[in-house]
Amino acid sequence: MRLQELTQLHGVSGYETEVRAYLEDVLRGKVDELSSDGLGNLIAYQRGSGERKQRMMFAAHMDEIGFQVIKVQKDGLLMVKNMGHSFLHIAYGARIRFRNGTVGVISARVHADKLGSSFTDLYVDIGANTEEDARKVADVGDVACYVGEYQPLVGSAVLSKAVDDRMGCAMMVEAIERVPRPYHDVFWVFSVQEEVGTRGAKVAAHRIKPEIGISVDVTPHHDRPGDLEGSNTQGAGVAVKISDTSVICDERIVRRMLDLCARDGIKCQKDVLYVGGNDAAAINLSGEGVRVGEVSVVTRYTHGDSCMVDLDDVEAGVKLICALVLEPSPV
Repeated sequence: MRLQELTQLHGVSGYETEVRAYLEDVLRGKVDELSSDGLGNLIAYQRGSGERKQRMMFAAHMDEIGFQVIKVQKDGLLMVKNMGHSFLHIAYGARIRFRNGTVGVISARVHADKLGSSFTDLYVDIGANTEEDARKVADVGDVACYVGEYQPLVGSAVLSKAVDDRMGCAMMVEAIERVPRPYHDVFWVFSVQEEVGTRGAKVAAHRIKPEIGISVDVTPHHDRPGDLEGSNTQGAGVAVKISDTSVICDERIVRRMLDLCARDGIKCQKDVLYVGGNDAAAINLSGEGVRVGEVSVVTRYTHGDSCMVDLDDVEAGVKLICALVLEPSPV
């Protein structure tokens, strides 16, 4: 699986070019059609072989949390804004990397104990002492992502930046390679700008007009202190989304996923969130409405430089995706 390579690519929301180019190279010749739209979504189409096939759209987003320069100061420090939601306490002290390779560290105008809730409290130090020197390598509008190497941990856990949602991209590529001819017509959408408003999936769903929409994304953990309340547990298998604040998944799709997991011995858990949302909501509300579900994988410390995921959960998710595209019975 290509998780390590994908996570280390640079692809802040709206600037996913490097990720899209990588995926185009990987998928060329493995699907019936490969195209992109005006917003930058990459769409891979596999023609189904079944007599009662449905139009299925799977979506995983290419973009990652990042930062954009809004001002270069006379002392060489950079003011930045969020591109997607990043917590101040996670950003403080972290390294970030611009697309040209320039690296900086995020610090604050106040002591860390006095940080508020605004990114105007922060600045990026790239080592420059003058505005002139800073502008040689970083200017207004330039974007940066977290620096976070891919690191295996104990057991089957790994740590990296951009697991959200290069993991989903890797899972869909793996499913394409394992199932070269699905039963259904499948549109694999590698979407853009999910972190800033699920924009890419909305455009893609409008174009594809799927009968079934499935988001492939991360979901937060509840098995360690410091996050929301719930039952999501890392290492407990693929998480079948039931609802969050942006979408209520179709009951028939949820039941089909749980039945397939039971049939094929795929370890799974139910995913219910009282906050959050992703591409599933955009697909759900497209056109005249689309029935949706979500293949989720539990992660810890998600919107930062050190997101943790269990590869056994990822593998369970891939198996569920493969089962969905091969299952003849319409949902």
